[in-house]
This record gives sequence, structure tokens and C-alpha cells, in this order.
Amino acid sequence: MNYLIVGLGNIGKEYEDTRHNIGFMVLDEVAKQAGSSWSLLRLAYYSDFKLRGKNVYMIKPTTFMNLSGKAVNYWMKELKVPIENVLVVVDDLAIPFSSLRIKPKGSAAGHNGLKSIEELCGGQNYPRLRFGIGDNYPKGRQVDYVLGPFDKEEQKDLPALIDHAVKMIQSFVQIGIELTMTNLNTK
Repeated sequence: MNYLIVGLGNIGKEYEDTRHNIGFMVLDEVAKQAGSSWSLLRLAYYSDFKLRGKNVYMIKPTTFMNLSGKAVNYWMKELKVPIENVLVVVDDLAIPFSSLRIKPKGSAAGHNGLKSIEELCGGQNYPRLRFGIGDNYPKGRQVDYVLGPFDKEEQKDLPALIDHAVKMIQSFVQIGIELTMTNLNTK
């Protein structure tokens, strides 16, 4: 069985520890715990490892957020991973910070990275792990908020939340999305 885990984010130093890059941050921790490293390949940073006999491939697209679908589509085809075995890790303004939810499908809800994946990979029927970043920003300042760093209070909780997201990814590969939703989704 092949799985493709996609962390959404933007490349470049200026985006490194921003809310919009939580997908990259989570995948960096997955790779660290699995003892795998990253290589710069076509359209993405790429890493892989085995988890209980299953092939886990990971990408951090280098296409920038709004063109994430281009990298996802390429690697899905290249690695022959069916859409139901693709898990996208994404920041989500619609759910509070510290809330993590895995779902089998859903809408892009205005997220440009998810819109790009929908357009280029055949719709909304792919699993996603939504990492809540909350919506604590003044009207009209959404871009500054998502492209800004986590605040000091959030930074204290971030390591435990990232670790929980890693557990959710491992569970998705090992026992599937339904049980992972039941066992590990947080409020």
C-alpha cells in the first residue's frame, strides 16, 4: 500500500514559522520521528519511509501554496497513489487554534492550496488533516494573520499539537481514516 502525505506551505525563509506553513512543520516532525530526510526533487521536497510494511511518501510542494495541486497531481501519478490514500495537512482559519480534525473529504473553504488540489486532482474526495489556527485577526487582515508567526502563547502549545498531528498521520496510514477520526480528532 502506498500513501502520499502532503504538507501545505510556502518555501522561503520569510514563511518558515508562519501559520500558513503548519503543513511543512508537521511533515518535518514526521520525517524526524521516522528518521527520514528531505531531498529537493521535481516540484517538491520529498521524503519517504516504511510504516508497518506500508510505503509512506511525503512532499512539501515548492510551487507555493496557490499552485500546490500541480505538485500533488505529479507525485500522485508518479508514485501511483490513489486519491483516498493522499492526506493533505493544512492550516484552517475556520477551526480554533489547538483543534485538529481529519476528514475523508470536504470543500476548499476558501483555502487557495486546497482549491488548487481540487482543480488539478479531481475534486474534493481526498482526506485532509485540518490544523486549526483560529481567526483572531482584525477585519481585512487575514493575509497578515496566516502569513504571520504563531503568538507566544500558541508557541508554547505548538510542539504537543504537532506531535498529535504526527500521531494522526501514523494512525491514518495504519488503521484508516474512520478510526483515526473517532480516536484522535480534537475539539
